[in-house]
Amino acid sequence: MNVLVVGSGGREHALAWKLARSPRVSKVFCAPGNGGTRLVAENVPVADTDIAALAELAVQRKIGLTVVGPEMPLALGIVDEFEKRGLPVFGPSRKAAELESSKIFAKQFMERHGIPTGRFRVADSPEAALRIVRSGEFGYPFVIKADGLAAGKGVLICKTGEEAERAVAAIMVERRFGEAGGRLLVEEFLRGKEVSFIVIADGVRALPLVTAMDHKAVFDGDEGPNTGGMGTISPSPFLTGPMFEGVMRTIILPTIAHLREEGRPYKGALYAGLMLTEAGPKVLEYNCRFGDPETQPQMLRLESDLAEILLAAVGGDVSADEVRWSGAPAACVILASGGYPGSYEKGKVISGLDDAGRSPGVAVFHAGTKFEGGRYLTSGGRVLGVCASERTLPETMAAIYGAAAGIRFDGVHYRRDIGTARMDVRG
Repeated sequence: MNVLVVGSGGREHALAWKLARSPRVSKVFCAPGNGGTRLVAENVPVADTDIAALAELAVQRKIGLTVVGPEMPLALGIVDEFEKRGLPVFGPSRKAAELESSKIFAKQFMERHGIPTGRFRVADSPEAALRIVRSGEFGYPFVIKADGLAAGKGVLICKTGEEAERAVAAIMVERRFGEAGGRLLVEEFLRGKEVSFIVIADGVRALPLVTAMDHKAVFDGDEGPNTGGMGTISPSPFLTGPMFEGVMRTIILPTIAHLREEGRPYKGALYAGLMLTEAGPKVLEYNCRFGDPETQPQMLRLESDLAEILLAAVGGDVSADEVRWSGAPAACVILASGGYPGSYEKGKVISGLDDAGRSPGVAVFHAGTKFEGGRYLTSGGRVLGVCASERTLPETMAAIYGAAAGIRFDGVHYRRDIGTARMDVRG
């Protein structure tokens, strides 16, 4: 069976790497892929937003399964187009993916169905937004979110009135996040521990993946602006067994059931970003895809055949009993371009990758890279994910940081505190 992975990030490299190891898979194609995916797949220069061209590619290359990585193709209806042509595809429909493409829809969906989340208000204009933030309804800090897709960066935590007014202007007036800023949410700030809870859904049932904890802020100590994610550990040190079952019972399964009731049956990866508050787990946001960088350590821990699991979901029959996971922890540290998540330069030469890749137990997944003229160059904000899985989390982090130290490109920066929240965690 030929498999097509749509996307060009670290998540897609990890998925392609895992799928290439399946006995069911003859060849993996990536569209468009990156400098690293060429090592495990054939890159095809088709944009992940060119839905018609991707469907034609799937027909031409006799693709038996297409796996959609990023959010934008899902929001554009890639699954609907593939299914219309009878092409097997893993991911939610455009209507189901509205859980991510509209944060307002997601919050109102949770409110309708009693799924625990924070209080919120919706603003359709800058004037309405300013009235809400000046009302004192939420106290400080509170959160302002652009409604649409913003590559994980459209969430602003406001600690003062001045910051809140600047956030409203940035989102709705300056349109820093493009069309995503046509509407916005003002939400209460939830306190607790953040957890990434990801499942594979078949429309009715859900297969939970091992938990992960992402580090969103760009700098050590959770300082600085939010990013798409600067590092992840798996499992989360904060989600206990009973709490895990509670999340499935009160959040994941009701979400899938109510989407089905509303005519939006959900097949694909469903990501619930949770805050473990004193009142219990609450949903910060939904993503309608595998996480990035959560996928990278999760794929290191997955011992079962990923292709079999995804085909089962597409066919409407996933089962947790058939999936095996390593008991050892895993982690990922993101090496980013200087200036990320703001503006940054591209085209910086990357060195040290061969040595890092030879480090025992280390896997380096490419994200913002391209291979040109016999060398790797930076081509994005998040450039590489250095990952490992060892017996304990401290050993895992030592392996990662040892390998990361040997990778060099102009302006490289990464967090040095990934994995220190609870260094005694074990799988």
